[in-house]
Parts: sequence; structure tokens; C-alpha cells
Amino acid sequence: METVKFTAMKDGDREDYAFLTEHEIEFAAKTGGRLLDALVKLDESLSGYKVTRLGHSVQAATRAWLDGADDDWIVCALLHDIGDIYAPYNHDEYAAAILRPFVREQCHWVVEKHGDFQRLYYAHHVGGNRHARDKFAGHPYYDDCDHFCERWDQSSFDPDYETLPLDFFRPMVEKVFSRQAYDPAVIRVGERVALVNPEIASQRAGASA
Repeated sequence: METVKFTAMKDGDREDYAFLTEHEIEFAAKTGGRLLDALVKLDESLSGYKVTRLGHSVQAATRAWLDGADDDWIVCALLHDIGDIYAPYNHDEYAAAILRPFVREQCHWVVEKHGDFQRLYYAHHVGGNRHARDKFAGHPYYDDCDHFCERWDQSSFDPDYETLPLDFFRPMVEKVFSRQAYDPAVIRVGERVALVNPEIASQRAGASA
């Protein structure tokens, strides 16, 4: 069987959908690799900064790794701007939708809202509301998003910062996107994990020295 038998979905049978399910599982398993390829294309997007968009992404992920962050945080730091090419006006929501089935709720929320939190640093210069984040005051993940933006996002435009290569993060991306989608043991609703782990950060700093 090379294709399904139907031309309208309502006419499909069990054999057709079993066939499609097998192909969809195989395709989904390669999502991490496709996202890494898409990251390279970020260099075709918005310019004008001192670093490329890919450079910004890898720098943010490097900072997260050096802070002792776990895989969820590192992959989110790497992919938080993946929507810049296709969704320039809601890139945060775009990235969050990609990550949502495979990372903690905490990390998904931070990626989804980071656009509003980032406005603190620039919106007042362009006639916008730099306090857009205030609508989330009191949210359990508010401080996490604040720290994500302060430590890893707004600071990662330094052309002199020594970043790790994109391929360094490949195993982490592939590991995250090989998880069972929406697994409660992965999503961990309401659970918070610190962005910075000083003990692991010390180990990694020594390894990279």
C-alpha cells in the first residue's frame, strides 16, 4: 500500500488510517531535525542587529546551558524566536505552539508570553507600552518569564559573546521532540523548575573552560 484508497476523508477505512498513522509517526519523529534546519533560515529574517537571528538564538541557548538550565529551558531558549520568519507579528505564539506538546507548561507559557515581557526594554522608544507584561502580574510563571528575558533573551545580541555551535544543541532538540506529545509526565502542569542551577552551571563552566 503506497497511498490511501480514498479521495474524501469520510470514505477512509481502518486500513487507510492505520497506514496514515504509521507515516505520521515516522514524520513527527523527525521534527527536531526540521526545526534545526529552520533555525538556519532565521538568518534570512529580520536584520539590523549586531548578530544574526540564528546568532541570537544560539547565544540565548548558550547562556541557558551555562546557567545550568535543563533541556526544556535550553531548547526553548534556542527556539523561542523560530516564528520570526513566518509569523513576525506573533512569533512568540508561533514558537510556543510548536513547543507546547513536548515541554513543561512553565516553559511553554514563558515562550508564549516573552514578546510582551521583552517590550519592557524597547517599547517606550517606539511609542508602545513597555509595561504590557503587567497584565500577567501574579501569574505563577511571571518571574520565570522575567528572568528568561533578562538573562537569556534581551542580553543575547553581543557579537563578542562566545557561543556554542548549533550542532551542540542537536541532541537536546532531538531528545525533546522525540517525547510522547502531551505526556502529563512531560507537561507537568503547575510545576516550576528554576532557570539557573548553580551546581550544574559550575560543572559546565569548568567543562567549557
